[in-house]
Amino acid sequence: MTESIAPKSTPRDVFLHLLAIVTLYGSAISFITLAFQLINTWYPDVLNYSYGSVQTIRWSASMLIVMFPVYVWIMWLINRDFAKDPIRHEIRVRKWLGYLTLFLSAITIIIDIVTLVYNLSGGELTVRFILKILIVLLVAGLIFFYYLKDLRKKDEGAAV
Repeated sequence: MTESIAPKSTPRDVFLHLLAIVTLYGSAISFITLAFQLINTWYPDVLNYSYGSVQTIRWSASMLIVMFPVYVWIMWLINRDFAKDPIRHEIRVRKWLGYLTLFLSAITIIIDIVTLVYNLSGGELTVRFILKILIVLLVAGLIFFYYLKDLRKKDEGAAV
């Protein structure tokens, strides 16, 4: 049984994978921020009203409108490269950034659940709180499982 050697990363590989990760993180943070501000608008806390929510909504929406399509386009380019040369799945920069993303999303999920337990044990059970917890859990969970599946693709495409 011969084991294939991972190909060397080119500067293009590093650029594409770093840009993909940065735009993914930016999109996720912007989406969560946007969702939080919309939840704050729909379910206002009369004791803690923020006048900056409109600006935050505009910034988050603007970042999401720009960053997420860039992420989708970069991932399309990366996947096109994988289709041409399946061994590219083994590029080290891809694996490192993929596992970093798994780590960060797992930590986010853990902290989100800890926050839920902490606040529930203190009697916090508002619609605002539950929606915010669910948004973070959904985004982090989707990212985690997408990258977990993506990192497992090596067996499909790279094994010859």
